[in-house]
Amino acid sequence: MTKFDARIAAIAALEIEKGDTLLDVGAGTGSISIEAALQGATVFAVEAQEEGTNLIRQNALKFKVDIEIINKHAPHGLEKISGFNKCFIGGSGGKLRQIFEHVNEKMPSGGIIAANFITLKNLNEFMVLLNHYAYEDIELKLIQVSYMENTGIIKSQNPIFLARGRKP
Repeated sequence: MTKFDARIAAIAALEIEKGDTLLDVGAGTGSISIEAALQGATVFAVEAQEEGTNLIRQNALKFKVDIEIINKHAPHGLEKISGFNKCFIGGSGGKLRQIFEHVNEKMPSGGIIAANFITLKNLNEFMVLLNHYAYEDIELKLIQVSYMENTGIIKSQNPIFLARGRKP
């Protein structure tokens, strides 16, 4: 699950507003999908793992939001999805380039794509794609959060890279 601070940063990077349509690829437990739906976005959540799609369904019920869930390995399953103006990539299953190119083809000018990364290899590939397709307003952040436990000990979360760009 995307931790709270990283989730809020991702929603901010996507500039989610009421009326947006979000494509959440590699949706995992659906935390980004749920947050976007709570902000008034229409959401398509694509997740390859059945366990993940079950969690998204449960979380959507819990938070009383409507999310269309697609249980497929991206980029398969994306062919029939259109009309989105925002895209978040939480997982790519080794198909980051294919997913990005599909999103780039279908997303309108001004649309925003954002992604979280824990590996430099995938982050680099995403940044190369943003630049190759001349995306604008490119941002890259390293999010490192630490929390204090009840005992007073500070525990750090794993760092996450958050990158985004706006389609020209």
